[in-house]
Amino acid sequence: MIVVADTSPINYLVLIGCPDLLFRLYGHILIPSAVARELSNPVAPLPVRNWIGSAPEWLETRLVPEVNDSLNYLGQGEREGITLAETLHADMILIDDLPGRLEAERRRFTVRGTLGILAEAAGRDLIVLKDTLSSLSATNFYASPALIARLLKKDEQRRQNR
Repeated sequence: MIVVADTSPINYLVLIGCPDLLFRLYGHILIPSAVARELSNPVAPLPVRNWIGSAPEWLETRLVPEVNDSLNYLGQGEREGITLAETLHADMILIDDLPGRLEAERRRFTVRGTLGILAEAAGRDLIVLKDTLSSLSATNFYASPALIARLLKKDEQRRQNR
C-alpha cells in the first residue's frame, strides 16, 4: 500500500504521542519535501521538530520536482502531497485541510484525516478512542463537538457489538 501524508495528521499524532499509529496501520509512509520542511519549521511545536529531526525508518521524504499547476490554490504541503500521490498512484493520502481533502477526493484518492486515522486505530483496538480524543482536544486541533460525538458513539457501538 502506498500512503502519502500531509503535515497536519503527522503533527497531531506526534503531539498526542501516537505517531507510530501510522506505521501500525499503513506501514511505510511517504511525505513530500514540503511536508518535511513544515514539520521542521521553527514555528512547529518542539516535539514535532524533534520527531522529524530523528524520523523513523518507516517515514520516507520524497522530492517533488514539478508540482501540478492546477493545485496552486492549496498550501505547499497539500500541493506536493497530492502531486506525489498522483505520481506514485498512491492508495491513500492523509490530509486534514478541507480544500486539500476535497481536491484529493476529486482526484479519486482514499482520504484519511487525523480523526479518520484515530477511528481506524480504535477499530483495530490500537487505542482507546475516548482517551486519545481527549489528548487531541488539548492541542489546537479543531473538530466540531457533533463530529466528535458521532465518532465516540460509533466507537461505543463497535465495542458493544464485539
